[in-house]
Amino acid sequence: MTSEVVEDEMEFYSKAEKYWKDVPPTVDGMLGGYGHISSIDINSSKKFLLKFLRDGPNRTGTTCALDCGAGIGRITKRLLLPLFKAVDMVDVTKDFLTKARTYLGEEGKRVRNYFCCGLQDFSPEPSSYDVIWIQWVIGHLTDDHLSDFLKRCKVGLRPNGIIVIKDNMAQEGVIMDDVDSSVCRDLNVVRTIVRRAGLTLLVEEKQENFPDEIYHVYTFAMR
Repeated sequence: MTSEVVEDEMEFYSKAEKYWKDVPPTVDGMLGGYGHISSIDINSSKKFLLKFLRDGPNRTGTTCALDCGAGIGRITKRLLLPLFKAVDMVDVTKDFLTKARTYLGEEGKRVRNYFCCGLQDFSPEPSSYDVIWIQWVIGHLTDDHLSDFLKRCKVGLRPNGIIVIKDNMAQEGVIMDDVDSSVCRDLNVVRTIVRRAGLTLLVEEKQENFPDEIYHVYTFAMR
């Protein structure tokens, strides 16, 4: 985003970290009071993901997935662990990752790594992941950092692997949220950043059946 939107990069990130430290480590906390949409979200994401995991010569593998901006592990628990042999989680808030160890239950034994790190500073291990899932977190990265992170994610993919972004989309332009220190970009801005990262957009899908009062949510698959 332009420098007018984010005047001070360090403050942009530190304010977001501070905001999330005060959020309760619950599903409702992760979803900003919209915990009731979790099942709709997960079911749609599963249908989206299964398109790539089905049998075929170019199908995406199911060895390991990475959950970015994982929080307490809502997506890890309900979407990724049922479909992948192992999952890694990365989140900037240590308390969320601590909570995840109990929230995930018995299946959490298949979480290999809990990385406590902002995505602007995180580098996936090369050739490690079949799916890198990035949901409701790109707004906490500047344009340059998002593009750079996606480039590093591409290096982190296994053969036929995909990167998935699922996030809010503004109607037009870029909207700053001072409360949680994030931005919401429109579709064209996100597509431009994806291209800048050297990625090819494979599928783009609008989320259905979410409350009317929240932003439109789109899911993108790329590699």
